[in-house]
Amino acid sequence: MMGGLSDRRGAVRPSLEPVGEIKMKTLTALPAATALALVMIASPAIAAPAPAAPPPPAGGYVLDKTHTSVTFRVNHMGFSRYTARFSSVDGRMKFDPAAPATMSVEATIDPLSLELNAPPKGFHDAMTGKSWFNAAAFPAITFRSTRVEVTGANTARVTGDLSLHGVSKPVTLEVTYNGGYPPNSFDPGGARIGFSAHGAFKRSAFGMSMGIPAPGSTMGVGDDVEVMIETEFSSKVPPAAK
Repeated sequence: MMGGLSDRRGAVRPSLEPVGEIKMKTLTALPAATALALVMIASPAIAAPAPAAPPPPAGGYVLDKTHTSVTFRVNHMGFSRYTARFSSVDGRMKFDPAAPATMSVEATIDPLSLELNAPPKGFHDAMTGKSWFNAAAFPAITFRSTRVEVTGANTARVTGDLSLHGVSKPVTLEVTYNGGYPPNSFDPGGARIGFSAHGAFKRSAFGMSMGIPAPGSTMGVGDDVEVMIETEFSSKVPPAAK
């Protein structure tokens, strides 16, 4: 009898952990369990994607001069890429987000709006004179697209005719669509769309050969011209900047 009782008692091992500690652990676990339950309940709402913003509508758009920049750069004696810009640019676009290959764009630049970095006296006149842009004889630089080739979800290769210095040649721009929005209450310009673009061409192809280095030399101004464009278009003519 004693032996059997002793075995049964040995099988039951009383907890050595104080009752107070058990209660504290239980109370500590409750907030964590509650938080986990809330996360599980809220997870579908958190994971749900935000509704897509409505796209800007198809139609005609005009270039927003306030938010447009056309810069170019050329190699200067192999030491740097001399950078300049034009401040007077105008243009318009036919926009259709559902059929981007059908879109078209045209732009006009006033060569007299050439802006240079701290130009020496007379340098601006020389650049817009007969040896370079010859703005008196050719008062406009124009680009008119002839083809739009979609290359990605938000990118395209836009080919068009560039008229510069009295010569027209095809030039290709790599363009990125940065987004847009439909007409709204806060933008007086109506719907808005934005783009970044870059391209390159040889100025000698347009009859601008002044200062091109001799073969094997960098002493002069390079033939290759890089063009960088940041621009926005709106569905209405934006109010003039004050």
